[in-house]
Amino acid sequence: MSTLPPRPRPAALSPSRGGGALHRFANPGRFLRLTDRLLPWLWGAALLVLAVGAAWALAFSPPDWQQGETVRIMYVHVPMAWLAMGGYAGLAVASLLSLVWRHPLADLAARELSPAGAMVTALCLVTGSLWGRPMWGTWWAWDARMTSVLVLFFLWVGHAALVRAFDDEERGARAGAILALIGAVNLPVIKWSVDWFNTLHQSASVVRLGGPAMHVEMLYPLLICAVGFTLAFAALVLARTRAAVMEKRVRQLQLAQARRHEADA
Repeated sequence: MSTLPPRPRPAALSPSRGGGALHRFANPGRFLRLTDRLLPWLWGAALLVLAVGAAWALAFSPPDWQQGETVRIMYVHVPMAWLAMGGYAGLAVASLLSLVWRHPLADLAARELSPAGAMVTALCLVTGSLWGRPMWGTWWAWDARMTSVLVLFFLWVGHAALVRAFDDEERGARAGAILALIGAVNLPVIKWSVDWFNTLHQSASVVRLGGPAMHVEMLYPLLICAVGFTLAFAALVLARTRAAVMEKRVRQLQLAQARRHEADA
C-alpha cells in the first residue's frame, strides 16, 4: 500500500519563518522568565547612566552663549521628544504584528506602551514650554513642530482609551492597532516640520545629514541622558507588560476555576 508524503506546513506557521518564529519568541512563559532576569539589570543600568548624564549635564556642561543656563532643559526635553517618536514607532510595529501575525504579546505590549508614551510626550510638551518661554517670549505657539507633537500626544491618549473602551479585549486591541497605524503618518511630519514649514522651533542639531551642529561638551551629556531615559522607558514598558501577562494568567485561572465549580454544581 502506498503512502502519501506528509503535507508541508504552511509558511506562516513554520517555526523557522515569518510569524511562527515571532510566536516562538513571544511565548508568555519564556517572556516572563527573560524579563525576570533582565529587568533588574535594565533598571540598574538606567539609574547608573542617568546619574552620570544628569551630573554631567547639570554640573559640568557649559551654558549656551545665547540661552544661558536655560539650555539645561534640553537634556530632558530632547530625549523625551526622541522617546515620544521612537515609542510610537514601536507601537506601530506592535500593532502591525498584532493585525498580521496575531502575535501573542503584541496586544499586551501595545496596551501597556501607550500610557508610557503619553507620559514622555507630555513631558516633552511641558519642558518645551518651559524652554520656549524665555527664548521666544511665549509658553506656546501653534507652529508646525509643536502642533504635530500635540497631535502625537492625543494619539497616545486616544490609543490608551480606545483599547480599554471595549468589554471584548480583542476588539479593543484591533481598534487600537488600526488607530496606531493610521497615526504613524504623523511621525515624518514631526521630524521634518521644521524643514517644510516656517516655525519658531530650531532645526535639527544632532540627527542631520551634515553631522551634529552641537559642541561635544553638550552633545555627549545629551546622548548619555538619552541612553539613560531610553533604558528607563524600556524597563517601564517591560515591567508593565510583564504585570499584564501575569494579570491575564490570573484571570484565566480564575475563569477556569469558576467553570469547574459550575460543572460540579
